[in-house]
Amino acid sequence: MIVKKRATVELMNESEKVTLYSISFEKDGTTEFEKFVAEFEMNATYNRDYQRILAALQAILRIGALERFFRPEGGINDSVQALPIESGKLRLYCLRFSDQIVILGNGGVKNTRTYEEDPKLYGYVLDLQKFEIILCENIAKGLVSIEEKRLSGIEDITLDL
Repeated sequence: MIVKKRATVELMNESEKVTLYSISFEKDGTTEFEKFVAEFEMNATYNRDYQRILAALQAILRIGALERFFRPEGGINDSVQALPIESGKLRLYCLRFSDQIVILGNGGVKNTRTYEEDPKLYGYVLDLQKFEIILCENIAKGLVSIEEKRLSGIEDITLDL
């Protein structure tokens, strides 16, 4: 039997240019981005990388979620990206839907050549890939719509990954 994860989308931050969301799995009510922050905000070893990611998010809020802020990470057919674009060990995985909409996931320290070689990072990327498929199905059904920089109707549904 395959155990499905139940996920909701929470609004994290919004500016004139962009809306940032994050996924929350029903187990604990904490978003994936909040888990990332809790793990790394006080971590002295990765503080420089963490600050780069926060600076990138601030720039995204100011300017928009332009491609140049992101590192392509997932497969060819998905929207999985990572922050930061510069070198560093720490990665935050997210879905960049457009210049106006980003869904933040979780992340961690990349000590392997690829994220697939690290079970924890691979799990975060797989969750985002599954989430994107289900979200796009809901958009196609008309349950969720993209209205400029907002995902309309997303707050009313729970997605089974």
